[in-house]
Amino acid sequence: MSFIQLKAQEGICRALQSMVDSDKVAHAIMFEEEDGGGAVELALAFLKYLYCKNRQEGQACGKCPSCNKISKLIHPDMHFVFPVNSGLCSEYLDKWRALLLSNPHFGENELSEALQIEGKSAMIKVDEAKALLDKLSFSALERGYRSVLIYLPEKMNKDAANRLLKLVEEPPLKTIFIFITHSPELVLPTIASRCQIFRLKAQRQRSVGGAAEMELLRPLMQALLARDLYACLDISDNLANLPSKEKAKNFCKFAAEQMRNVFLLQQGMDSLVEEGDVQEYRDWAQRSSKTFPRKALEAFGRAQMLIGRNVNVKILFTDLVNTLYNVI
Repeated sequence: MSFIQLKAQEGICRALQSMVDSDKVAHAIMFEEEDGGGAVELALAFLKYLYCKNRQEGQACGKCPSCNKISKLIHPDMHFVFPVNSGLCSEYLDKWRALLLSNPHFGENELSEALQIEGKSAMIKVDEAKALLDKLSFSALERGYRSVLIYLPEKMNKDAANRLLKLVEEPPLKTIFIFITHSPELVLPTIASRCQIFRLKAQRQRSVGGAAEMELLRPLMQALLARDLYACLDISDNLANLPSKEKAKNFCKFAAEQMRNVFLLQQGMDSLVEEGDVQEYRDWAQRSSKTFPRKALEAFGRAQMLIGRNVNVKILFTDLVNTLYNVI
């Protein structure tokens, strides 16, 4: 976990290095990534550089006590917040560390499996925000920076987000918040507006489950473009029968990301789309209306949010397909 290992994000690494070297570190940073895009690894490389006592030529030394503690994810002034089903993140830290150390490019499905909450609703609740406030009320144990890495802030409930907003608006001295989001449109706007935002370049590989989700999205798009409503409704039944609400939410998030690709192609920004998928997305872009990608992205984002609120998935996916059919 060092900048030199992250050549795909070289531009972002340089910006983060410059922050630390100039002693002008932003108090809130947001990394926007695709699921499994490696933002956690980038965040840890940044923190290692920030905490390192012997930086050399834009790199952390990797040998000092601070570097060793960051590498093992046990630095006492580094805190983690992530969605869980019940209890607090502190109860899951061993599982979180084991997953991150073995696979820093993990996806949401892999996190659920590692925490043993697969198929259950995961959220960052207000009790987590209260616990974080308590932790930050004390001075840094090593008299340097304190950092809070928040994975998937879009999964904070309203009360947690509002409590955290107060911290981000008036952060304690030498305290840095790092947010990692897969759905920036679902993050509380007042939090996002206070962050310095970096969009990570797409990685070649898809996260685990992406292929299966594409096999659901592809026939849906084909039915929509063919104006075959009955086929669309059949596919909505398949979506409603996904084995867990977590998988249903993952499908909506995956589909929203692909709608961004369609939008980029319609705007002539082909270089920003993953090379292996360009031809199929280009076909969708050419055959759909100019307003479709934006409205579809909103529809998938809304569906993802409602699934988390325990809305009946049969009704939800029927409504989603009907919305898409009317805007294609």
